[in-house]
Amino acid sequence: MASTRRSFLAASAAAAGSLVLPSCAATRRVQLPRDPAQPMRLMVVGVGGRGGDNLNAVAKQDIRVLCDVDRGRLRDVAKRFPGARTVLDFREILRDPVACRDLDGVVVSTPDHTHFAPAMLALRQGLDVYCEKPLTHTVTQARALLRTAEANGCITQMGIQIHANENYHRVVEAVRAGAVGTVREVVVFVNGTDWSATELPKPSAAPADLDWDLWLGPAAERPYAEGFHPAGWRRYWAFGGGTTADMACHFVDLAFWALELDAPTSLAADGDAPHPDCAPRGMRCEYAFPARGDRPAVTLRWHAGSDRPAEALASRGLQEWRNGVLFVGDQGWLISDYNKHRVGPDARAAEWKAPPPSLAKSIGHHEEWVRACALRSTTSTPFAYAAPLTETVLLANVALRAARGKKLSWDAAALRTDDAAANALLAAPARAGFDV
Repeated sequence: MASTRRSFLAASAAAAGSLVLPSCAATRRVQLPRDPAQPMRLMVVGVGGRGGDNLNAVAKQDIRVLCDVDRGRLRDVAKRFPGARTVLDFREILRDPVACRDLDGVVVSTPDHTHFAPAMLALRQGLDVYCEKPLTHTVTQARALLRTAEANGCITQMGIQIHANENYHRVVEAVRAGAVGTVREVVVFVNGTDWSATELPKPSAAPADLDWDLWLGPAAERPYAEGFHPAGWRRYWAFGGGTTADMACHFVDLAFWALELDAPTSLAADGDAPHPDCAPRGMRCEYAFPARGDRPAVTLRWHAGSDRPAEALASRGLQEWRNGVLFVGDQGWLISDYNKHRVGPDARAAEWKAPPPSLAKSIGHHEEWVRACALRSTTSTPFAYAAPLTETVLLANVALRAARGKKLSWDAAALRTDDAAANALLAAPARAGFDV
């Protein structure tokens, strides 16, 4: 992982001179190591849905601030943490250096389009950050968070909880130990999830407890619609990125980890004709990753929703797999989902002997972050790892929307493709007051 991290950070530094990124000027606060037994002072931004799950995972810490744009949710959750301050607007705390002195870190679990602002404001205050996947809504935002976290010495973790699973650990060990020989191709598919739409939902009255303006955050003003909140936002480009943005970080993660990938040099996406507002029911993207060190070049094929790698699965008798990562090697194949994996064909499986476990058992994805924050160490999915993974995932949507069927070159150092329309989708303007 060290070589991947170094190469990507070098590209990150180079990007500063070739593309204007969101500002990462910092109010520097240096956190020192502390006793891991001392509860971490936290602000939790987003307390429903995934936010509720993440809050439960850190509930034993010292919860100082609870933030949510839904007053009802906030009232209900606040009953469990009577000593916590409650706010609707994260800016009330994270733009106030005095308020931030009482915090060590921030957990961000909002819709994708509002990940960036609270995470960036927290990093500028020198606070450690746990942020749900995908790390950001746009490619340039991911790079900006990485740069700021590194500059300020913040401890970070992206919420891809499956990374902590024992099954993923065993797969990484097996691939690296040569379970299927040299891997030059990976097929990643999620056909069991569908975050798509064919039209925008009809405007309606917003729930009484919801602050719709704050929910919109940096997105352009528009009326509330019942299909946006609380979870349907994933179907629309303004707020999410469909099945790809929701699920690829979980599954492409395994390929990134096992093969130590970082940035592709080209990609081509295809699928349903892109809608200006709505994510597609099916899409695919082929990425080319260059050779590095002893590892040859790798082709990674992503298939989402109704787009299925039918031939790749049927030819190996794997039709029953709905979601998975298929490593294709010169001596066989290995397929995995979250909880199980299989080596094939049968002859290769019979002769293969798994190596003794070498990756340390995770103490828990959230606990990794909490402990690393105390010791000022690293986590398993810091932004140095999560940013290139997120950028790669989001590039698939960029390619589909701007250049369906066209092969794009990707210059990670410059944060640019060779297509003007695609470059225009690498960033997004923020509404006044929510630009950071």
